[in-house]
Amino acid sequence: QVQLVESGGGLVQPGDSLKLSCAASGRTIRSYAMAWFRQAPGKEREFVAAINWSGGSTYYTDSVKGRFTISRDNAKNTVYLQMNSLKPEDTAVYYCATRDSGIYYSPSAYDAWGRGTQVTVSS
Repeated sequence: QVQLVESGGGLVQPGDSLKLSCAASGRTIRSYAMAWFRQAPGKEREFVAAINWSGGSTYYTDSVKGRFTISRDNAKNTVYLQMNSLKPEDTAVYYCATRDSGIYYSPSAYDAWGRGTQVTVSS
């Protein structure tokens, strides 16, 4: 069973950048799809970005396209989310998730999750 641990969250001002990391242990994520989701208070968990096993294909929700970049380092068993030009509406707990194959936008399709890292964007 894989364990996922997110880090890199914090309190930043609008327009700032953050880079989230998701470190996996227990098994290699080399052949697995990885995704980032977020959940704001009172809202449902929503898809943010995903990357296929090789890193050759990436997917983003419309609201973060051009600002966020998902990447992976399979040698380090780690996935990243570079977030630029942050906005107050990006405030949420960010979760890393994995599944065995394919890219899906629904949280229910993923079978392993981290505990999340808080991102707060406020002036």
